[in-house]
Amino acid sequence: MSLDRLIERITETKNPTVAGLDPKLEFIPGFIRERSFEEKGGGLKGAAHAVWKFNKAIIDSLCDIVPAVKPQSAYYEMYGWHGVRTLYKTIKYAQKKGMYVIVDGKRNDIGATMEAYANAYLGVTEVFGEETEAFGADALTVNGYLGTDGILPLTEICKKNDKGIFVLVKTSNKSSGELQDKILENGSTVYGAVGDMCGEWGADSIGKYGYSCVGAVVGATYPGQLAELRKKLPHTFFLIPGYGVQGGGGEGAAKGFDENGLGAVVNSSRAVMCAYLNEKCDERDFAGAARREALRMKEELRMAISK
Repeated sequence: MSLDRLIERITETKNPTVAGLDPKLEFIPGFIRERSFEEKGGGLKGAAHAVWKFNKAIIDSLCDIVPAVKPQSAYYEMYGWHGVRTLYKTIKYAQKKGMYVIVDGKRNDIGATMEAYANAYLGVTEVFGEETEAFGADALTVNGYLGTDGILPLTEICKKNDKGIFVLVKTSNKSSGELQDKILENGSTVYGAVGDMCGEWGADSIGKYGYSCVGAVVGATYPGQLAELRKKLPHTFFLIPGYGVQGGGGEGAAKGFDENGLGAVVNSSRAVMCAYLNEKCDERDFAGAARREALRMKEELRMAISK
C-alpha cells in the first residue's frame, strides 16, 4: 500500500517531515534566475527553468534525510506549460532520488471528471490502447466536500495503482473554522464528519502498518482538533501543514502521531526553501541552508513526539 512506502521511508530516515516545493520566483536565488534567463530567455520559459534548477538542488540536498516532497501544483501552473513540465520533471527526479511525492493539487470533482484527475496524477492515461503515466505521483491532496461521488473514483485508482490521497479535513488556515467548525444536527463538527468519512472511505485498504490509502489533511495550527482526530481515526494517516510560517510548532504537530511515533508527516515549505534568506548566508549555499533547516525541524519534532 502506498502509505506503507511513506511510513518505511519515514522510519528509514527517522524523520516524519515533508518538504513543500512551492517555489515563487522571488524565493529563488538571483544567480539561478540570471543564469536561467540567459540560457532560456525571459518570460515563462526562463522562470520555469529557474524553478527546475532550484528544485533539483533542494532535492539533492534533502533526499537522504527527508522522506518526501510536496510540490504545490499552482506554483507550476502559473508558468503555463513550461511550469507543468517542470512539475513533471520534479516528480520524477524526486522519485529517482528515493523520495515519496505528494502533489498538492486539492482536486475536487465527481464521476468521470474526478476519474480523469485521478488518472492524471495517480493512474495511467490510455491512448489508442497504450497506457502511460501522465504525472505518476505517489499521492494527491483532494477536497472531499463533494462527498463520496468525488472520492470513490480516486480510491479505486489508489488501490489499483498503489497510490494514496489526503483529504482536506481540518485545514491550517485562519478562516477554516467558518465552515469546518460548524456543528451538525447530530452534534458532530463538519471537520469531524469529513474525518469519519475518511475512515469509511479507506476501510478496505488498510496496509501492514495499520493505515489506509485515504489520509487526512489536519493543520498543526489547531493542536486540539489534531489530537481529537488522531484519537478517533486510528487508521487514517495525517498530512500536517501549518508548521513554521503559519504558526504551528513541534509540540502541536506531535499530537497527530500515534503511540509508536507514526501516523503523520509534517510539512514545511517556506522555512526550508527560504532558509538561506532567514540565515542571511551566501545565496549560493541555499541548498545547504535548506538541509540545515530540515535537520533542525527533524530534531524538534523527534523531541516533541518522544514526550
